[in-house]
Amino acid sequence: MDLTNPTAENVEYMISAIKEKLRMVNVDAMKSEHFNTSDYEDLRDIYDMVMKRSNFSPSEMQAIAAELGSLRK
Repeated sequence: MDLTNPTAENVEYMISAIKEKLRMVNVDAMKSEHFNTSDYEDLRDIYDMVMKRSNFSPSEMQAIAAELGSLRK
Protein backbone atom coordinates (compact mmCIF):
# COMPACT_ATOMS: atom_id res chain seq x y z
CA MET A 1 0.00 0.00 0.00
CA ASP A 2 1.27 3.44 -0.95
CA LEU A 3 0.94 5.57 2.18
CA THR A 4 2.52 8.66 0.66
CA ASN A 5 -0.85 10.08 -0.39
CA PRO A 6 -3.22 11.51 2.25
CA THR A 7 -6.37 9.64 1.26
CA ALA A 8 -9.29 8.41 3.34
CA GLU A 9 -8.38 4.84 2.37
CA ASN A 10 -4.85 5.28 3.71
CA VAL A 11 -6.20 6.77 6.95
CA GLU A 12 -8.50 3.77 7.30
CA TYR A 13 -5.64 1.36 6.65
CA MET A 14 -3.31 3.01 9.19
CA ILE A 15 -5.96 3.24 11.92
CA SER A 16 -6.85 -0.41 11.40
CA ALA A 17 -3.20 -1.46 11.54
CA ILE A 18 -2.54 0.57 14.70
CA LYS A 19 -5.60 -0.92 16.44
CA GLU A 20 -4.53 -4.43 15.50
CA LYS A 21 -0.89 -3.95 16.50
CA LEU A 22 -1.79 -2.43 19.87
CA ARG A 23 -4.63 -4.92 20.43
CA MET A 24 -6.86 -2.05 21.51
CA VAL A 25 -9.89 -3.11 23.51
CA ASN A 26 -12.27 -0.28 22.67
CA VAL A 27 -11.87 -0.29 18.90
CA ASP A 28 -15.18 1.51 18.33
CA ALA A 29 -13.75 4.60 19.99
CA MET A 30 -11.20 4.92 17.20
CA LYS A 31 -12.75 4.79 13.75
CA SER A 32 -11.04 6.01 10.62
CA GLU A 33 -13.87 8.43 9.85
CA HIS A 34 -12.97 10.31 13.05
CA PHE A 35 -9.71 11.48 11.46
CA ASN A 36 -9.10 14.18 8.85
CA THR A 37 -6.62 13.87 6.03
CA SER A 38 -5.36 17.30 7.14
CA ASP A 39 -3.66 15.54 10.08
CA TYR A 40 -2.28 12.84 7.80
CA GLU A 41 1.41 13.51 8.50
CA ASP A 42 0.92 13.26 12.27
CA LEU A 43 -1.07 10.07 11.87
CA ARG A 44 1.59 8.66 9.55
CA ASP A 45 4.29 9.43 12.15
CA ILE A 46 2.33 7.52 14.80
CA TYR A 47 1.70 4.65 12.38
CA ASP A 48 5.40 4.40 11.45
CA MET A 49 6.47 4.41 15.11
CA VAL A 50 3.91 1.76 16.10
CA MET A 51 4.82 -0.53 13.21
CA LYS A 52 8.56 -0.37 14.00
CA ARG A 53 8.16 -1.57 17.58
CA SER A 54 7.33 -5.06 18.75
CA ASN A 55 5.91 -4.23 22.18
CA PHE A 56 4.72 -1.29 24.24
CA SER A 57 4.48 -0.54 27.92
CA PRO A 58 1.07 0.40 29.31
CA SER A 59 2.14 4.03 29.65
CA GLU A 60 3.34 4.10 26.04
CA MET A 61 0.01 2.69 24.89
CA GLN A 62 -1.81 5.37 26.88
CA ALA A 63 0.38 8.06 25.31
CA ILE A 64 -0.32 6.72 21.81
CA ALA A 65 -4.06 6.58 22.51
CA ALA A 66 -3.95 10.14 23.86
CA GLU A 67 -2.10 11.37 20.79
CA LEU A 68 -4.57 9.66 18.50
CA GLY A 69 -7.38 11.20 20.53
CA SER A 70 -5.95 14.66 19.98
CA LEU A 71 -6.04 14.06 16.21
CA ARG A 72 -9.71 13.08 16.15
CA LYS A 73 -12.26 15.45 14.56
